Amino acid sequence: MKVLILGGTGVISRAIVPLLLERGHDVTVFNRGQRAQAPAGVRVMLGDRADREGFRATMQAEKFDVVIDMIAFTEDDARSTVKTFRGRVEQIIVCSSSSAYQRPYRTIPVQEDAEALCEDPVFPYSFNKAQIERYLQALIRDEGLPITIIRPSLTFGPGAAGFGVLRQNYGVIDRIRRGKPLVMFGDGKNPWSFTFAPDLAVAFAGAVGNRRTYGQHYHATNEARTAWQDLYLEAGRVLGVEPRLFFLPADLLYRAAPTLCAHLHFEKSYPGLFDNSKIRRDIPEFAPRIDLHAGLTTLFAWFEAESRAIDPEKEALEDRLHGIHRGLGEQVANLYTR
Repeated sequence: MKVLILGGTGVISRAIVPLLLERGHDVTVFNRGQRAQAPAGVRVMLGDRADREGFRATMQAEKFDVVIDMIAFTEDDARSTVKTFRGRVEQIIVCSSSSAYQRPYRTIPVQEDAEALCEDPVFPYSFNKAQIERYLQALIRDEGLPITIIRPSLTFGPGAAGFGVLRQNYGVIDRIRRGKPLVMFGDGKNPWSFTFAPDLAVAFAGAVGNRRTYGQHYHATNEARTAWQDLYLEAGRVLGVEPRLFFLPADLLYRAAPTLCAHLHFEKSYPGLFDNSKIRRDIPEFAPRIDLHAGLTTLFAWFEAESRAIDPEKEALEDRLHGIHRGLGEQVANLYTR
């Protein structure tokens, strides 16, 4: 099939593109050309989807069977995609997010059809993804449009831009190696299933032209039962250095750095465990196999090779947070010695 990917160079897209090629699809990516190069055999179209009229005019001259929208972050983005390709493609696949679910969950592990969508705009990313879904699901319900919605949870892989509690990326490796403390939110024991891009790519590739997925919505995540602190403990095992962790409540981290830590307070403080029964029913080949150790080994190799920069602001913030934590610990220890 002729498949167009809007995006095509992000963490998840980098894994989807080669898998589609392997399966014999004709792949085109549309993006601004500011990130990784597409692999051989992929047609690249340069442009900005934010230029709505220009985007639509460009696509009017093209013919595709399936469109995968990996860069729909607002309802207006989704409306643009539908307006551009409605009636001209067999299927539209849209990448949403598990963060679109309303918290607290109604079910654990989370089941798609039992949950509601986020209604509170206080965390814009989640709310905007939920708004996208409300729009798309209305089209599915009222008009029967062949739209498939896939909701990844936290997914890592080459190109990762948000690894670590403070999204430090290579900074996590550097701090572990130097014996510098790393902040963990809560008590570190909130359950979570960390997903890696090659596993997730199977969900998107398996949905392409798969009529069982038309008009459906799914989450697609790893199924391993780990906790948030395991992310850093396993990172230490990969690096051969035991990490030093200190713990602060997610709401305090959010107050300290609202933009940076909103994801902890509004999303990551709730269990990240998902029931994949629905997507396994319709895409049987979806069976995540990459465990935390193997996934981090691959990710760290990419960090070492291509992404060694350390964000000085995040580095300074983590140092300040540790200083506050240490000072608070001393105050508490002295409460009954005065």
